[in-house]
Amino acid sequence: MSAPEELRALRWVAHGRVQGVGFRWYVQNRARDLGVRGWVRNCDDGAVEVVGLATGATLEELDRYVRAGPQGASVTRVTMEQIPHEIVDAKSFVVKH
Repeated sequence: MSAPEELRALRWVAHGRVQGVGFRWYVQNRARDLGVRGWVRNCDDGAVEVVGLATGATLEELDRYVRAGPQGASVTRVTMEQIPHEIVDAKSFVVKH
């Protein structure tokens, strides 16, 4: 029996046409389906920030959704960084306003 995979926390910032196209709700639904904890929110500069806490394999799946975006979005650039998992205090995945 192998040990359970350790939790990781990542922060993405998606740029392009990502506001006003349902991006936050798209990411929220995918993250909840995957069991990711964290949040998504619009940034003042027109980007969208996503913060997630889950296993590495699960975060890789979420990464694909963040980079693709929903129909109507046009993601031109995504930055990603690992962050301390203590920052993610959410019990589920929420849209922050």
